[in-house]
Amino acid sequence: MSIWLLIVGMGLVSLGLRASFLVLLRGRQLPEHLRSSLGLVPAAVLAALIAPELLRSAATGILDVLNPRLLIGLIAAAVAWKTRNVLWTLVVGLGLLFVAQAIGWR
Repeated sequence: MSIWLLIVGMGLVSLGLRASFLVLLRGRQLPEHLRSSLGLVPAAVLAALIAPELLRSAATGILDVLNPRLLIGLIAAAVAWKTRNVLWTLVVGLGLLFVAQAIGWR
């Protein structure tokens, strides 16, 4: 029962935090520098989620700059930079990742 209370409690806290911005900022205009900064949040969150997977070895779990995933990630980043196309970035990155796993390159 305590697990369920914890889940519901954390859900209410999360809902309260998210709703507070909507309620407190209703009818107000955010400063331009804050609005432009908020546009960068999704990229920062995505980088924070992906970077550990690129830098951490799947076998040992420690930092490894020779990790094959890092090379694949850099190639995918180059494709993203050159083409500015999310679909091509995903196709190249995931394709290379599948090939690397298929040949046992972990």
